Amino acid sequence: MGKVYAVGVGPGSPDYVTKVVGEIIRGCDIVIGYRYTLDTIRHLVDGKDVREITMNSQEDAYQKALAELGEKVLVVPFTGDVNFSESEVVDRLVEIFGSVEIVPGISAVQVAASRAGVPLDKSRIITMHVTGTIEGKKTELQRALADGLSVILVPRPWPSRPERHFMPSEIAAYLRERGFATDKLRVHVFEALTTDAETRFTGTVKELEGREFSDLSVMVFDQAVPDSYINYQQQ
Repeated sequence: MGKVYAVGVGPGSPDYVTKVVGEIIRGCDIVIGYRYTLDTIRHLVDGKDVREITMNSQEDAYQKALAELGEKVLVVPFTGDVNFSESEVVDRLVEIFGSVEIVPGISAVQVAASRAGVPLDKSRIITMHVTGTIEGKKTELQRALADGLSVILVPRPWPSRPERHFMPSEIAAYLRERGFATDKLRVHVFEALTTDAETRFTGTVKELEGREFSDLSVMVFDQAVPDSYINYQQQ
């Protein structure tokens, strides 16, 4: 049987596709992915069998690839890092193909933290970008902010299901309703990171209410306190 790779291709700019991932894509036969993800690697897929999918068509595409795979190499690219916020799809690929090699990429979470100057090791990282319930994740967000941690968060766009739509405006209202001083809580919202369309909002959480952001958004709640090694030299 052939080989199946799940690879991360970075936040959006071709410059953020790692060398190892680029080599895997160049050496494959079939590529199956979403349009935005495929746009990131168009320069690598000339001559490949490229199959664009949607959420509704992905299952049929994977089953068809399984039937046709033989000794071929299949690559399923993911925006950002395949190990973050993609486990539902990766688990299904393993169920279908049996063996999938996972190759990490650069996540928008990493880039957002860098843009905001917020260290990952002093932050809680939360993704709401899942199909199932996010009630536990909402509680995790409250606890992290109450504990004074920074939070890097991927919101959940679901405009066709308003009760599941949980973007920056809804998150701001949710926190206000639970007693957080959102007029004092600092936040960054990045859209389309690393691309020519990249935007950045910086302000308070309160200012997010009523604002619309794209489904390519990452939020950074900034509660970082500088603490360099010089503070510990005399200990």
